[in-house]
Amino acid sequence: MEDQNNKKKPGGKSGKLNIEMPEELAGGVYSNLAVVTHSQTEFVLDFIQVMPGTPKAKVRSRIVLAPQHAKRVMKALMGNVSKFESQHGEIVVGNTEEPAFPVNFGGPQGEA
Repeated sequence: MEDQNNKKKPGGKSGKLNIEMPEELAGGVYSNLAVVTHSQTEFVLDFIQVMPGTPKAKVRSRIVLAPQHAKRVMKALMGNVSKFESQHGEIVVGNTEEPAFPVNFGGPQGEA
């Protein structure tokens, strides 16, 4: 039986997409804060790494998406969270309000 991804699409093209992962990206980037903004034409996702007890944070990665793609990403993420929770239990999220900046992780406060 032929794999769904290998079936020919109209126009003779295969439905399979070969995605390459550059070695320098394979390790990923750690983020413990995400900021999402949007304009009329695009969504911007900034993935930030905040270190405990420091008043400064760095944007580690910025992704710019068309609104239609942002919605597809949202649906894919919702589906994966649902699958994760069905296998591992509900993900408990604390306070859902926006965090006050700078984010305090309970570590010592920086003093000069």
